[in-house]
Amino acid sequence: MSVRRKSRAVLPVIAGMLILSGALRVVLGPVPATAEAAAPDVAPDQSLPETTPESLIAAFADREARLTARETALSDRAQALAVIEAEVTEKIAALEAAEASLAALLSLAETAAEDDLGQLTLVYENMKPADAAALFETMDAAFAAGFLGRMTPQAAALIMAGLTPETAYSISAILAGRNANAPTE
Repeated sequence: MSVRRKSRAVLPVIAGMLILSGALRVVLGPVPATAEAAAPDVAPDQSLPETTPESLIAAFADREARLTARETALSDRAQALAVIEAEVTEKIAALEAAEASLAALLSLAETAAEDDLGQLTLVYENMKPADAAALFETMDAAFAAGFLGRMTPQAAALIMAGLTPETAYSISAILAGRNANAPTE
């Protein structure tokens, strides 16, 4: 027998079962599908707890008390969270204010230091070149290079001319290498 014939024989069998099931339901009537049919039998000496209006009221009152207690606990927790949130917000605001104050102070200090360096550079530029050269001779080469780099080329040249060749070379090497590592592109 081929597979096609077997599958054709199955369809009439299924159709017959469906027709038989429908006929039984018409003859016997609808079968009740209730919990009563599936409930286990209770022994005569065992009885189910009685459900009286008073017991229901007591159960509802007990449940209401538990819900009220839970609601109160949740309300207290929400209130505590609100207090904590307000404290955190206040502390964040204080930190932001402190940060702004610190930034202003750093800006002021940076400006003051820059002003001091500018004024000291002007003082060195206005000194006699021989006196400035003697002073620069005693300075650290990197420190002296910082001032000479800020000066006008004419004033720096006059001071460099008064330095010993070793000191002048050290300062020149520092000045030349200051921007050696700067990006070219």
